[in-house]
Amino acid sequence: MAASRPHAPATAGRTTRRAPRRRRQRSVRVTFSVALLVVATGLVLASLPTGSALWTGLASVAALVLAWASLRVMWTEVLQSRQENARDRAAAAYAYQQLFATRAAEHAEFTSTMTERLARAHLSQRELEGRVARQQQRVDELEQAALARQAQEAEALSTWESDSRDSVVELAAWDEKVRDTMRAAAGRSRRQQA
Repeated sequence: MAASRPHAPATAGRTTRRAPRRRRQRSVRVTFSVALLVVATGLVLASLPTGSALWTGLASVAALVLAWASLRVMWTEVLQSRQENARDRAAAAYAYQQLFATRAAEHAEFTSTMTERLARAHLSQRELEGRVARQQQRVDELEQAALARQAQEAEALSTWESDSRDSVVELAAWDEKVRDTMRAAAGRSRRQQA
């Protein structure tokens, strides 16, 4: 592929791509202009050894005409070169404008996508924080209920005293009474949470 491109010579062991050269090949007009100046110089130099004023005058006039013709050809070449460069710059500016528009659209799309993702992440984070707070509140309530239950059991146990031999029957009745009390307290706490 490098052989098909004259501006990217193949180097041994390296495959690099060069940017195309901006320098253009010399046109035929420049060569023609240089040839006119060479002919004018040759005429003047050829007329000098003759020593004749007529030949020197004719050679000088011919050199002056050829120099002006050469200048006109070069001026035409410069104008054409400027026009071509202006067209190249305009094409590059248009391509850059299109590229900029494409990149701006891609950036806007990326920004909106990332904004949506960030908003969803913040919403999810807030939902999770709310759940954690509710669960922590539930844990606190359960711990308080467990402490209250232990306190009730300890109070109930301290109030139970028996001197009779039927203490096992009394203990079972007391245990049933404590369970009923605890069930009623648990039912009240559930209704308060709902």
